[in-house]
Amino acid sequence: MNELSGSLFQHSLLEKEYSPHFFAYYYKQWDQYTMPFHQHNSTEIMYVISGSCAVDVRNAAGHEERFRLKRSELIMLDANVPHRLIVEPGSTCRMLNVEFGFAEHKGVAPSLGRLAREEGELADFLQKPFISLVLSDPEEVFHVLKALVLELDQYGKEGGSLVQLLFAELLLRLSRLHRERLIASQQPSQLYVRRAIEFLHQNYDRSIQVKEVAAAVNVHPGYLHRIFKAQTGKTLTDYLNLLRMEKAKMLLGQNEIPVAEIADYVGISSRQYFHLLFKKYAGVTPVEYRNSIERYSWSEISSFTDEK
Repeated sequence: MNELSGSLFQHSLLEKEYSPHFFAYYYKQWDQYTMPFHQHNSTEIMYVISGSCAVDVRNAAGHEERFRLKRSELIMLDANVPHRLIVEPGSTCRMLNVEFGFAEHKGVAPSLGRLAREEGELADFLQKPFISLVLSDPEEVFHVLKALVLELDQYGKEGGSLVQLLFAELLLRLSRLHRERLIASQQPSQLYVRRAIEFLHQNYDRSIQVKEVAAAVNVHPGYLHRIFKAQTGKTLTDYLNLLRMEKAKMLLGQNEIPVAEIADYVGISSRQYFHLLFKKYAGVTPVEYRNSIERYSWSEISSFTDEK
């Protein structure tokens, strides 16, 4: 097996076809512990599940920097970077660690290079080297990391297609979290709007008030209203209504769902109001929209049969 250095930041990873190769993956409960400085030829992810710790990182010039981590935070260390873990007296820290490098690509999952060519965020992430990176995770990374380690535990370091797919998802989520952190440091209002939109997409099926969205993204309702309108050209209510009507159109295409129940699926308690709102956005009533889809579908079938 032809292996590369364990660093993420190699041109070969983007130019040729490589897949992950795992060296270690484990859970560990640390109690009042100081690890000596060490380094290894693999990229390492240290994820704090509970408790707290510190990680000292030494750069090429010999200067040290300490990072303090708490629950749902992770540190990513490039290959061959000296580092050590410190869990202070009276403290505990439960971690999930994964160490990996790269080897010649095999299997049906996309190689790292192909994935980067298709995902601009990942390509950008891989072309801006760092020796260490600390990220706060809304548990998106943790769920993928857990699934990856479980799969490796069951099938070994070589794994299979699911291991490669989970690793691809892991890198994509890390690259997106990194981008969000950069946006938050440069233009925090963009991050607030993005998180508000994510909240709407996850909760459109129930009654939502602006103050609830604002609380979810931790800003004042008036401020959120202003920046949301400035960046999207729509108010929160307009965006939510448009989202609900697009979902309603999709559901109206499913004949097994009665038209009268679609309002409940998109978080509108009044069926009369849903009827009026749908006609405002779609130009037709929900029943007329479903009938038009059915007529179009039968027209396609008839045309196909005639050609035969």
